Parts: sequence; structure tokens; C-alpha cells
Amino acid sequence: MNGQREKTSTGARWFVRPGRREDCAAVHALIVELAVYEREPEAVEVTVGDLEADGFGPSPIFDLFVAEEAGEVIGMALVYEKYSTWKGRCLYLEDFVVTAARRGEGIGQALFAAVHDLAVSRGVRRLEWQVLEWNAPAIRFYEQVGADLDPEWLNGRIVFKVPASF
Repeated sequence: MNGQREKTSTGARWFVRPGRREDCAAVHALIVELAVYEREPEAVEVTVGDLEADGFGPSPIFDLFVAEEAGEVIGMALVYEKYSTWKGRCLYLEDFVVTAARRGEGIGQALFAAVHDLAVSRGVRRLEWQVLEWNAPAIRFYEQVGADLDPEWLNGRIVFKVPASF
């Protein structure tokens, strides 16, 4: 990423920057807000402490961008690297959310651009994410940025209670 992205919005200034440990509580609140929007409020098990340890501990496993205005986090994008046996290194956009009251102001575009810039700077071959089939505003956003939304692949998962064991 080539630094912060700034925009004046209704007289106030918001900007996108790399996330910091002290953003984790606000990021967690946005994760919960997204889970409520996606009709799964009970599904969030990650804690603020998990975010701090996993993103800002000795071996960070994700990158974080936040949109901030007047010291308040109003949006975030969390990404991590994955590997495709067909493409090689890829970046996966796990969560991307702007607080409901601030949608439509270009904040999401700036966050997505920061993720795009990170993908380009790392030389990954693909940026991936999921979107719920009923989330029409998100689908429109992704179509506007030129995304390929593939209806053929089904998502698979096994959910483990921590700690996982076999």
C-alpha cells in the first residue's frame, strides 16, 4: 500500500490506513455488526484478544486496513495470504465492512483499493472473497470493480471448537 488514502466527506476527513493493535476493539465491533447484517449474530467467536494476538503478535497471520474519521474506526478490511495449487499465492479478503451509517460515501471503495494495492504489491495472482447471494448491495459493488462472481463453486467447511483435535 502506498500510504493513507484521504477524502473529504461532508466537511469531515476520513482516511484509510493500516490497522493497529489499538483498533482491534473497534474492528471487533464492526465484525459483530457485519454478523448481525448477515443474520448470524451468534456466530462470532473471535475476541478482541484473538485479533490482537493473531494480527499484531510475533507472527501476524492477517493484514488489516481501517477507515478512520476523527479517531473513530468506521470501516475495515481484513485479508490474509493463501495458496492456490492452480494460481500460486493469492490474497483472501475475509471481511470487508463499513458501518451502516457511513455506506455510500466511497469509504468501501477506498478500503477495497487499499486491499487491491496490497495484492499488487505482493505480486499475488488472485484476490478472492465470498459474498452472500442475497447481499445485492455488495454484489453490485463487486460487479462495479470488475469482479467475477462464480455461481458454480460451493463453499465447504468444518467448524471446530477450539482447540481442534483429530
